[in-house]
Amino acid sequence: MPRGVLAIIHVFVDSSKLEYVAEEINKLEEALDVYEVTGEFDIIAIMKSDDIIGFRKLLKDKILKIEGVKSTVTSIILFTHKRDGRPIEE
Repeated sequence: MPRGVLAIIHVFVDSSKLEYVAEEINKLEEALDVYEVTGEFDIIAIMKSDDIIGFRKLLKDKILKIEGVKSTVTSIILFTHKRDGRPIEE
């Protein structure tokens, strides 16, 4: 099982800043994947940090300070059952 905190962050963005916000999130070393999506939120980012304190700093000091980010909803990944079409075994 990988160490660290893996999270899915749903980002609600000012529509005029969508490209800018996506580019800024993409620049973050913690960003594993960044998707522009349809639905209630505009961007979904898969992020990784060493621990929960590091994740808090990432969210508070980096993501929420990007101009155009209105709000976020985060889901911390507890366990991965399947990745890239393959079941994960411990």
